[in-house]
Amino acid sequence: MEEKKEYLKSCFNYTGGKFKLLKQIMPLFPNDCNRFVDLFCGGSNVAINASSQKDIICIDYQEHIIDLYNTLKRLDFEEIVQRIEEIIEQFQLSNTFKYGYSKYNCDSSSGLGEYNKEPYLKLREHYNAITEKSDYKNLLFYVLTVFGFNNQIRFNKSGHYNIPVGKRDFNEKIRANLKGFIEAIKEKDIQFICQDFKEIDLELLEGDFLYADPPYLISTATYNESNGWTAEDDRALLQFLDTLHSKGVKFALSNVLEHKGESNEYLIEWSQKYHVHYLNKHYQNSNYQIKDKNSKTVEVLITNFIN
Repeated sequence: MEEKKEYLKSCFNYTGGKFKLLKQIMPLFPNDCNRFVDLFCGGSNVAINASSQKDIICIDYQEHIIDLYNTLKRLDFEEIVQRIEEIIEQFQLSNTFKYGYSKYNCDSSSGLGEYNKEPYLKLREHYNAITEKSDYKNLLFYVLTVFGFNNQIRFNKSGHYNIPVGKRDFNEKIRANLKGFIEAIKEKDIQFICQDFKEIDLELLEGDFLYADPPYLISTATYNESNGWTAEDDRALLQFLDTLHSKGVKFALSNVLEHKGESNEYLIEWSQKYHVHYLNKHYQNSNYQIKDKNSKTVEVLITNFIN
């Protein structure tokens, strides 16, 4: 009987994160590659579970994420936890890891939102007032995501973090995810680069592999509010992947062909040049055409190779 592989989980519950799909997409990746590039790395669930002969490189245009990753890679886990707990104490947020839920007159079901609301808003205001980059600011950002609603990440047009308070805190499970994530990025020596995909100056060669998980044009996620990802961006990315293909570079693209009655017709046409693997959490991936055209979401992995 084939042994089930256990995958590491990111320290972020990132919108669009691929943790739940890893068991379907990872086996479709090349058996080996020189360099592995995770473009639009987001929560980096894919990168921390990837392997390569040389480098693993994570690229994202979200500087707050990349800055935090570099802080997590640079500092020791014990120091990071100590600093996080100092921030929690500084703003008088809940700490169920130490004191349980009873101290805050609530339970796991009802959550900690009512208790943490005012301290959280003070933390958020403090974070948004800081203009200079530092490890302290990066860890403030992490604490905001831990205590924020559904651990989401969202900034308004002024560049201010604006997610409301959530139900959870820096509990045992979140600490364990953070520890595993930090150990992985250190062991694999993952490089984190803040860059727009249109400005990538990395010269990829035959033998390298790039995984792209861009914002989905026809989704309604927070990153697509106010036209955060446009049709022009979509086409520029597909052209970039075509260029990689012409150089002999392997790639895999995560995306959706259909979503809640909408279709990405340009992507559907483009995908016909390559191999389309249909994904679903309820069944194993396959290459046949989806029969139920009324499916809410048709999520795929498009590759320019077959193992």
